[in-house]
Amino acid sequence: MEAAHRVNSEDVLERSQMSHQKSAKTVVCGAGGFIGGHLVGDLIRQGYTDIRAVDIKPMEEWYQRFDDAENIQLDLQLKPDCQQAMRGAQVVYNLAADMGGMGFIENNRALCMLSVLINSHLCMQANEQGVELFFYASSACVYNADKQTDTNVTALKEEDAYPAMPEDGYGWEKLFSERMCRHFREDFGLQTRIARYHNVYGPHGTYDGGREKAPAAICRKVIQAKLSGDHEIEIWGDGNQTRSFMYISDCLKGTQDLLWSDITDPINIGSNELVSINQLVDIVEEIAGIQLKRNYNLSAPKGVNGRNSDNTLIKKLMGWEPATRLRDGMEKTYRWIHDQMTAKSPRPMAV
Repeated sequence: MEAAHRVNSEDVLERSQMSHQKSAKTVVCGAGGFIGGHLVGDLIRQGYTDIRAVDIKPMEEWYQRFDDAENIQLDLQLKPDCQQAMRGAQVVYNLAADMGGMGFIENNRALCMLSVLINSHLCMQANEQGVELFFYASSACVYNADKQTDTNVTALKEEDAYPAMPEDGYGWEKLFSERMCRHFREDFGLQTRIARYHNVYGPHGTYDGGREKAPAAICRKVIQAKLSGDHEIEIWGDGNQTRSFMYISDCLKGTQDLLWSDITDPINIGSNELVSINQLVDIVEEIAGIQLKRNYNLSAPKGVNGRNSDNTLIKKLMGWEPATRLRDGMEKTYRWIHDQMTAKSPRPMAV
């Protein structure tokens, strides 16, 4: 890896003063999605005054929408739309991608690969328009599959992305886009920051429709079983596959701290609390106060056997790591999904 530098308060203060942090025109790409919506809300709460929120979805389909931001519907795979999105931008968060949980990415590899157009056009426009800081949301799916065959997985270090053998489709696009950011930094001086997210979850996210990830899907299935009285649940795979899951508030803090640091290499932002899918179901059953009969669908998509975040580097360079206990985050997530499923009007807009 290239040399990376420790985050300290002087670095953050110097960069924030240079960019007039809270008054800088800040563009959030993918703002209608799960992480993007939370990020826009968090920036507004902090007092950011010039936020442009961009997403391809019609605004009534945005998970969260805030009147204090400039909200625009654009297709960032298209160069003219990227030009419009980036006009006057000083700080850019690129969270835009065609993605979802394992059920989506294993069956839509070409669509996932096409997200390379988003980051490519955004990097081009960021360079042309003099953007000061550019954040790219990568994924733990970039890691070599040969290192994820055991459920008792050794936590993944940043250097484990090479030699390259990422998740087919989605992982390849993320790894390629990481390199794109690196070369725009090296060749053109665009200041890029790259986070490898590990399974972000929380309220205001997808919990049905095929793009949901395991925490939300299991919450939905447990709630359905409880409401219907049919006390059975389908689990994809044998339930022994292992993962770590990061709560959204930790993701937001890590993302923003990384952006304002001078760390230029990709870095893990993820919890290292490893659990099996069966253990995740245990947690949700305990929250719901119910026990279900488990039916295992061995032909369903389940991804790699084991994946966990090695947080050695983030602790060394940033003096921090995600710390929300899975049980605590899952209870908040469960309560929100339960309210959505039992409400007359699901997914109310936050304004």
